[in-house]
Amino acid sequence: MKAIAHQNNAREAWRPGVETRMLVSARNGAAQLCIFEQWVAPGVGAPTHSHPVEEVLTVREGEAEMWIDDARIIVQAGQSLIVPAGRKHGFRNSGPATLHLHAVLASPIFEATPEGAIETVRRWEAV
Repeated sequence: MKAIAHQNNAREAWRPGVETRMLVSARNGAAQLCIFEQWVAPGVGAPTHSHPVEEVLTVREGEAEMWIDDARIIVQAGQSLIVPAGRKHGFRNSGPATLHLHAVLASPIFEATPEGAIETVRRWEAV
């Protein structure tokens, strides 16, 4: 058994206006989950993509416009959106301040396929 010190995990720039900090993944011993945080500038977010597993997006601070397929909703601090496996989804910071998200994927490796892409993006595989 070990405790994971998250303060030692640096934020990583994923795209302009989006920083991500990995908390739990295959890289630090997870077998079934990937958990991370994101800080997102106003007007920025994640383009439409899909994962092979279920995902839960929780807004910690701010608000986000989130979508699954063609349905859109505003998700505010203290609310979560459950995204079923294989569904096209995305989000953008719809508020005036930095959006802070907490995400959980039902896989120890982050895998996402951007809409229209042929290749899957993979992050935080075991070292």
